[in-house]
Amino acid sequence: MEKNKPISIIYCIFTGLIIAAVFKLFIFESLTVEGSSMNPTLKNNETIYVNKCAYGLVNPFGANLLIKWSEPHENDIVIYLYNNNLVVKRCVATENSTLDYLTNSSYILLVNLTTQIPLSEEQYKNLKNCPKVPEGYILAVGDNYTESFDSRNYGFIPVTNILGKVICR
Repeated sequence: MEKNKPISIIYCIFTGLIIAAVFKLFIFESLTVEGSSMNPTLKNNETIYVNKCAYGLVNPFGANLLIKWSEPHENDIVIYLYNNNLVVKRCVATENSTLDYLTNSSYILLVNLTTQIPLSEEQYKNLKNCPKVPEGYILAVGDNYTESFDSRNYGFIPVTNILGKVICR
């Protein structure tokens, strides 16, 4: 019976490592916020916890979902890849949300006639021809509007590129 003990220990360790790898690749991950674009909600160097299977099965070696089973909702804080960097932003508009633009003394994006988001002139020029969020996309913006480089700058985010939802910090 003593001869099988080292084999069973190795088997337990190997099984534990496999379970941990699957858990980290597909289900749950902790990340550290870099930058101030999500202040005051998320601060620089703060640890966040991400549910990687909130919207579907994540491709662990790519920047998309292998299988999608849910859509982000407004106010979800999501993780996606942009220019080979993980980005954390708030979903402020989902597909088919209406986008109106106010151009009095400044530029304002009005989402579904309720949420007002300030725009720079360049951001306004990027978005002004879009009356609604396209199907299969979201508009993701940092909570710190003046410090955030986000969908207002580089456009809508495909839902299939969203790699997870922040569930706690």
